[in-house]
Amino acid sequence: MIDKLEMFLATAKEGHFGRAAASLGITQPTLSAGIKQLEETLGVLLIFRGSRYGGLTPEGQAALVWARRIVGDARQLRDEMRATRHGLSGRLRLAVIPTALTWAARLSARFGALHPNVGFTILSRSSVEILKMLDDLDVDAGITYLDNEPLGRVSSVPLYDERYVVLARNDHPLAGQPSLAWSALEGQRLCLLSPDMQNRRILDRMLSQAGVAAEARVESNSTVILVAHVLEGGWITILPQGIADFLAQDKDLAQVPLTGGGGHAVGLIAPWREPQTPVLSALTAEARRL
Repeated sequence: MIDKLEMFLATAKEGHFGRAAASLGITQPTLSAGIKQLEETLGVLLIFRGSRYGGLTPEGQAALVWARRIVGDARQLRDEMRATRHGLSGRLRLAVIPTALTWAARLSARFGALHPNVGFTILSRSSVEILKMLDDLDVDAGITYLDNEPLGRVSSVPLYDERYVVLARNDHPLAGQPSLAWSALEGQRLCLLSPDMQNRRILDRMLSQAGVAAEARVESNSTVILVAHVLEGGWITILPQGIADFLAQDKDLAQVPLTGGGGHAVGLIAPWREPQTPVLSALTAEARRL
């Protein structure tokens, strides 16, 4: 049953039988037979299909919620039995907003020193993608904003509050200022994260409240791209203090704090489950210490 539910989850996620089979490392006929057997066991049609995938039936939508819960519990059972016998081991998958990647590195380094048999896969994703990946069981935990947009039912541990700085080349007119009001950015050549990033939506709101039209001539989902444009001269960007410290290190760049408006809380989130897996429980504890 667990294997069949995994097939069903993969098909619902991919929306395509061939891609779902490839993601599981099985053939498409094996996938189709598994889903058919699952439908026969449950006594309902889960997927509309003719020559291709046609979406989930109403019964399939309801079964999807149960499938995620059952598969998640099965994985938790495997993790707990492995931890009982071998201690903490395996691989933790983290999805992280781009501005929090340095914190992800701090957390994984400290956790890895305590639990050397646990590996990490860390992916840079938008906040919306992180929530979807948690729902789809594609990652075990995420680092994202906690208090700006709805998270749904998750457990969370705050890590830090964002504070924003302007990053400019040392020869830029703004570079010598001790601090700046948001209104001082009117007319500046801004390069910012793309609108699909929650950080950009926060900055747009802050700029709008200060009466500044947030027109970014350069947009990217990569903070490295933003800093590279600043280094080319003429551009400025706005970043949270932590990632700005890292990216500006040993570069011809100045950081100018922005005043009038605090940042949002960023922290570790994981699917709400009681109890958590031993590995996630240990990660949560380390996040609290951090």
